[in-house]
Amino acid sequence: MKLTALASVAIALMPITPVAAQDTSSSKPYAFERGYPTRETVQKAYDDADLNRAIQAYRFFYPTISAIGMAKGMQEQGIVTNSVIGVMQATPKQIAYTPNSDTPYAPTLLSLKDGPITIEMPPGPLICVAIDFNMRWVADMGVPGPDAGKGGKHILLPPGYTGEVPSGYHAWKSTTNGLMIVVRSLPVGGDIKGSVDRIKAIKIEPLSRPAGWTPLKWVDTGDVPTKASPQALGWDGSFKYWEVLHEVIESEPAFESYRAMYGELAVLGLVKGKPFAPDERMKRILEQAARIGDAQMRVQSFADRRPDRFAWPDRKWEWAALRSENGDFDMPTYVDLDAREKWFYQATGASPAMFRRSEGAGSLYWLGLRDKDDAFLDGGKTYKLTVPLPVPNKLFWSVTVYDAETRSEIVTDQGKAALRSLFELKDKAGESVDLYFGPAAPAGHENEWIKTSPGKGWFTYFRIYGPEKPAFDGSWKPGDFEEVK
Repeated sequence: MKLTALASVAIALMPITPVAAQDTSSSKPYAFERGYPTRETVQKAYDDADLNRAIQAYRFFYPTISAIGMAKGMQEQGIVTNSVIGVMQATPKQIAYTPNSDTPYAPTLLSLKDGPITIEMPPGPLICVAIDFNMRWVADMGVPGPDAGKGGKHILLPPGYTGEVPSGYHAWKSTTNGLMIVVRSLPVGGDIKGSVDRIKAIKIEPLSRPAGWTPLKWVDTGDVPTKASPQALGWDGSFKYWEVLHEVIESEPAFESYRAMYGELAVLGLVKGKPFAPDERMKRILEQAARIGDAQMRVQSFADRRPDRFAWPDRKWEWAALRSENGDFDMPTYVDLDAREKWFYQATGASPAMFRRSEGAGSLYWLGLRDKDDAFLDGGKTYKLTVPLPVPNKLFWSVTVYDAETRSEIVTDQGKAALRSLFELKDKAGESVDLYFGPAAPAGHENEWIKTSPGKGWFTYFRIYGPEKPAFDGSWKPGDFEEVK
């Protein structure tokens, strides 16, 4: 389902009410005679139950579908599993959930079907995360990992692996055979070539090399337009979502912790080892559930009701990630499903290093959706954002603008979506810097401006890498977006 920016705002402001599965549904109560359900009640009860199951399943498995969307986008760029690795500087050409253009990337697809794969990280400012096809965190390597940027050897183990692990390796276990590895290299002093060369020094190979094995090849994919999200691929809010989910269930081993949710899918006709062939009634319910589930997740994402979402009590900035404890949204006795759904509707990948709210942690993300008057950010208006200097970071910081519909970098004829301390803002000094966002650049501020489009909603991520104490104790905080008349 494609939504205009105005429709997105409208949905965000609408209350969610239960919707029955059939067009002829009503709010009539269930009817019983002598304790037994009437024929109409039987139909209504099953329709409602199946719809409710499907809505919850849509929301729960969204991270898995998003991972498959990412993998498909990588393949369209020419990345080949266990064979070809991409190297790129992300731009608005790559439609994916909240990427950024701060550093060069190396996206990689691996398969563990034939056994473990090793990764040897060279010393240097490399950030590497491994995510499986359930969009679950598998490993942090490089600066946020146990090797702490000093170089180290890692081994990725397939589900159910019982073999020996060679000594000297940091071992990580995946819940799926398919894996995505994303490497980022910090361009020290703005040296892009040096940062790319550092990426290419990484060694990836099977623990047991098969006959005819050749080293992985690196290719530049930065100029290749890509659709790498469920929204861009047309899966959001549609029946195609369920077809893709069934393909994943068939191709990957079942994850033990998801047993209860696989049970929900089984009632809906999605069972590993069986064809997915819903009748007209079930297909109608699944289509409706996809639309409702997608709308509910959009509301959670852009009109969150949780009081713990705010980063500071006197600002509109929210935590992009509501949980900081780990990469799997685990609380002591439950999984924080709201936090999980909000994050994965906006973003891809998660790790403890990304979420940790502590001095010296890997990174810190804040979400900016509204101006100081609590109105959603409007692409037809011009805004100013005042950022106090210095920003408390050991590495770098940036502000990136995203389209509210695609949740990807905003696309305009300016051809960029970010203001970055490593590039556009590297020479800024003084007490603060004013950044501008709107259809036209204010005079004299062309280098501090990101173009937006009338008729489109937008939001930002404010990122700090290597955050320092003032980012947490309230002694530093960015201003709110202020409309410039």
